[in-house]
Amino acid sequence: MTDTRRRVKVYTLNEDRQWDDRGTGHVSSGYVERLKGMSLLVRAESDGSLLLESKINPNTAYQKQQDTLIVWSEAENYDLALSFQEKAGCDEIWEKICQVQGKDPSVDITQDLVDESEEERFDDMSSPGLELPSCELSRLEEIAELVASSLPSPLRREKLALALENEGYIKKLLEIFHVCEDLENIEGLHHLYEIIKGIFLLNRTALFEVMFSEECIMDVIGCLEYDPSLSQSRKHREFLTKTAKFKEVIPISDPELKQKIHQTYRVQYIQDMVLPTPSVFEENMLSTLHSFIFFNKVEIVGMLQEDEKFLTDLFAQLTDEATDEEKRQELVNFLKEFCAFSQTLQPQNRDAFFKTLSNMGILPALEVILGMDDAQVRSAATDIFSYLVEYNPSMVREFVMQEAQQNDDDILLINLIIEHMICDTDPELGGAVQLMGLLRTLVDPENMLATANKTEKTEFLGFFYKHCMHVLTAPLLANTTEEKPSKDDFQTAQLLALILELLTFCVEHHTYHIKNYIINKDILRRVLVLMSSMHAFLALCALRFKRKIIGLKDEFYNRYIMKSFLFEPVVKAFLSNGSRYNLMNSAIIEMFEFIRVHAFHLKKP
Repeated sequence: MTDTRRRVKVYTLNEDRQWDDRGTGHVSSGYVERLKGMSLLVRAESDGSLLLESKINPNTAYQKQQDTLIVWSEAENYDLALSFQEKAGCDEIWEKICQVQGKDPSVDITQDLVDESEEERFDDMSSPGLELPSCELSRLEEIAELVASSLPSPLRREKLALALENEGYIKKLLEIFHVCEDLENIEGLHHLYEIIKGIFLLNRTALFEVMFSEECIMDVIGCLEYDPSLSQSRKHREFLTKTAKFKEVIPISDPELKQKIHQTYRVQYIQDMVLPTPSVFEENMLSTLHSFIFFNKVEIVGMLQEDEKFLTDLFAQLTDEATDEEKRQELVNFLKEFCAFSQTLQPQNRDAFFKTLSNMGILPALEVILGMDDAQVRSAATDIFSYLVEYNPSMVREFVMQEAQQNDDDILLINLIIEHMICDTDPELGGAVQLMGLLRTLVDPENMLATANKTEKTEFLGFFYKHCMHVLTAPLLANTTEEKPSKDDFQTAQLLALILELLTFCVEHHTYHIKNYIINKDILRRVLVLMSSMHAFLALCALRFKRKIIGLKDEFYNRYIMKSFLFEPVVKAFLSNGSRYNLMNSAIIEMFEFIRVHAFHLKKP
């Protein structure tokens, strides 16, 4: 049986200060000859490959956070984190790290002495701790100066953080904050702003747990309202208590979960809106704040996912015809945010998350929502659909094929997606571009499965060309009944270019399905009508479509092209282009050069 205590997820901090998931595996510690020391090793649970091999450096500062996290910096700009499935496993590895570094495992950070000067080293020997001034209103300036002077030195930061932890100092500062507000002591409030901001830059989880507690967090935000560089104080507490309302779309019965959601929102607000934009120096000192928010979100999704009653009620109301539009919009927005948070889960938990959504009927629910008039609701539903397609396109394909056995073509989910793409009113077609990307993923054979008794590619493409392709090509066929496009405005041209892009992808990847469709429906002739468009990008899309067909060197296509005189529109476009040396000129010459080099015998049958 696998030892779940040692099961971990490896994270690295990227250039945008966001945590990237590097995989799940099992951690061990042991002597590595190549590294000449005790090291942490993580082997992937999928194939046993090495996800992490990191020597436990005696001078590296390791941090233990939230009982199941160990975080450290491997190099100047390379932060690592191990997220343990169980607290016992985290404690076990933490003891190994502390043993190598000669530390007491009761600490939650090991000292970093790398950057200290000789003077600081001497100071450390003569003064093992840091004595804080008594927490009084008259000494706020002295406290602010002490915090500011400690920030540049890792050793002094460590001493200051330990002193703040041991003396319950933060709560005493917040008591003085109330006194300063009552007395309207602006100078004292400015000092408190500098002190609290400095405490954030100590980058210490134990301090954050005090500051972000239900008891303290609003007072911390209050201190940060009095930025001395601003002429007026900000009203962050007023916004959080009066403007930003916590709305439970489905009642949450677990008080711990509710508190965690409140805390995460407020901490995110502090990071995004309250703290000033950090300098490069300060950015590296706020990594623990980023981690605190990230792993809080992981915990929230996990707790919601395990609340079966909550999810059952959510889907019941989402699909109930009696649910009013405003309520349904709130439910859809919540589900969208829920799916976004799920991206932080470990793979096996994310699998369970999406299987749960599927079993509860997320796809038929989205079908109902996409048929509504509310553009905002449809947009949120599209985002949810994109999470499902990106996570498991096969699950979506299986649903739409089963659905086709009971419903007409015009109400199939995939055809609703195509219709929304075609009817996008955005001048830049932002929604249409997103939907076209999802369609491309769904029709891509590279992510289709093949088993001994079933080939998804054969089944799904057969379904798609029978039930959906006519919906996709309808705007193209409607606009090319004459020698020139019947509508040639910019938005129509953009839409047709998108459709051509997908059809070109199909020519490359679908072989006989698309070939039969093109030849039987005379699609290439219709596409080449677009070469007379006033929009050069659309004319080039039409030419690219034909070039892709010729590039296949398929005899059936070749005969179809010659029999139907389908070089005529290309030659006309070349002559119409005249002596201009542009993309159209180059693309047409390249096409004929390709034909010459490959010596096709394109003769009339």
